[in-house]
This record gives sequence, structure tokens and C-alpha cells, in this order.
Amino acid sequence: MRNGCRECSNFNNMPYLSTPLLNTIPPSPNWQGTPVDDRGRFRNIEHPYITTLLEVLKWQLQKNPFKQQKRTRYQPAISTDLSWLSNEQDCIVWLGHCTFYIRLHKTVFLTDPVFGNILFNKRVSPFPLDPQLLKGIHYLLLSHDHRDHCDKQSLGTVFANNPQIQVLTGLHMDALLKGWGQNIHMQTAGWYQQYQTKESSPAVYFVPTRHWAKRGAFDTNKRLWGGFVIKSEQTSIYFGGDSGYNGHYKLASQTFGPFSYALLGIGAYEPEWFMHVNHQSPTDALQAFKDLQASRLIPMHYGTFDLSDEPLYYPVQQLQQAAQTNGLTAAMLIPALCQPVYL
Repeated sequence: MRNGCRECSNFNNMPYLSTPLLNTIPPSPNWQGTPVDDRGRFRNIEHPYITTLLEVLKWQLQKNPFKQQKRTRYQPAISTDLSWLSNEQDCIVWLGHCTFYIRLHKTVFLTDPVFGNILFNKRVSPFPLDPQLLKGIHYLLLSHDHRDHCDKQSLGTVFANNPQIQVLTGLHMDALLKGWGQNIHMQTAGWYQQYQTKESSPAVYFVPTRHWAKRGAFDTNKRLWGGFVIKSEQTSIYFGGDSGYNGHYKLASQTFGPFSYALLGIGAYEPEWFMHVNHQSPTDALQAFKDLQASRLIPMHYGTFDLSDEPLYYPVQQLQQAAQTNGLTAAMLIPALCQPVYL
């Protein structure tokens, strides 16, 4: 299923996009839609994506202050109890990086599934279970097109084992995913739009993040990135996708919060002068948790792929220290891989 885009403009003639078939829950009275630039490329609400090749080269050529620490081998602990696959209890299960199995009111969601290595980057911690066991998935939440979140081979496995699955993702992602599976059921949304889900299912919304999109040499920001809100009468879950810290967390809280659980990235943030525009530090993730007015934080985007300067163990260590300093230790949930958090 493909939802068309609707284009509108404000008084500055800056175009905005949305999907006309989906409802919009505006965060403010003057919300126009998802912003794009004069080339039709998506842009962040507060800060455009401005990383240059010179900055990339500067990062690659500078000395890594964590070089010695990175020699320490690390991977998250893995639980061998897979009983959550066969029961009907509401749960959140971290499967590595940004892949979660979420069951809420008998509706099952899978986020950003990546089961193996990605281009130019080998998986450090193994995927913790046989991907063939991931069946009965109702909705696939796909945050954006980067290869550590959107992997063709992994998605092919998901589609083959879940032929009725609905893909919920951002605007223009349908062109990329076309042909990755047979008869893919898909809805693409702009920011602050609500997907069409079954009446018995929780509501699902697409929300902004501070990030960017790219798969090839000439497609920067042609496809929309974002996070998700999953909301039932009793439980609300914020899945943050990939993001730097910004004001979108407070907007999400004002529009959909407070939240029961915030699933937030904490890794791939060093050096911060370069990474902060796309990936938040553990300290920033803690501030995002506060902005969201969430009760519990479950970290992600760490311990799986070596994407930046800091060692793999560092983000969760720094998060625990920051939480202790801020009196928030009890709010941190740091499960092992495959260990369910029952809701």
C-alpha cells in the first residue's frame, strides 16, 4: 500500500509534505507538515543536516583518545529464556542495536530489524536468537534508510516469515523497499501523523528525530527519518530511532506524553563535536528521557556495531553513571539481549 504525499507551503514558500490519507496530530497550531528544502530534500525541524566531507576527513584523521580502551572485548549479556515468544504477556525485548520485539495488547511490533553484518561493518555481538523464530509480527516499524536500521536481507527474512505484516515508515521509503518482498503492505507517514491500524491495536504515530537519510551517492535526505509512538489506554512507548538531542523530545511529550517507556539511543557519539548532530550521548539521552516525561528508559544503539570512537562498553557505563548522579538509577532498565521487560 502506498500513501501519496500532499505538498503545501507557508508564507515563506517553504514546502511541507504529509500523507493525505493519514490523520495529523499537530504539535502546535502553526504546524504545516514535514519540512523539505528548495531541492525537495527532507530537513530537520531545528537544524539542517550540515556534515561535510572535510569534517568526515578531520574525524578519520584525528587521533582516537579511546584507542587503548577499544581493545577491551565487550558484548551485552544474552538471555537464553525465549518463553516470551510463546506467551501473550505485554513485553519489550531488546534484540541488539535498535531491534526490539514489542508486544502490546496482543499486537506485535518489530523495530529496525538487522540480523547480521552490514556494509563495511561487521556485527560485534551476535543476533541473540534464530531470526526464523520471529513470526506472528503484525507491524514492522522502520525508522529510516541507514543500513544499520534498514537491511535488505534481514527484511527479506521478516517478509518471508510474516506475509501479512504491515510496514510503517516515513515518506518516500516505499520507493526503496519496493521489490524487497512480495506484496508488501506499507504505509508511509510524515511527522506527527497517525498510521491506520486495526481498531483493537494500539495507536501508532510517526514523530521527528534529529537525523538524516542516505543509502547511495546522490540520495541524501530523499527519504524521511523519524521515531515512533506506540500508545494504548494504559501504556505509551516512545521508540527514538536514530537521533541527536533536540527540542523534538519536548514536543513529543507535549503532544503524546507522558510516556511509560522511552527507548533511546546512547551510542556512536564520540567525538561529540562531529557526532552530536546525529547521535546523542548518554548524558543527552538522559535529558531526552526527562523531556519525554517517561517513567523508564531502555537504552539502545550500543554494543552491536563499532560505528564511532568510543569503546562498545562505554555508552551504557556512562549512562549508569549519569543516572546515578541525577538520582535516576531506578528508572534505568538495562536488559540483557533477549531478556523481556514485562509491562
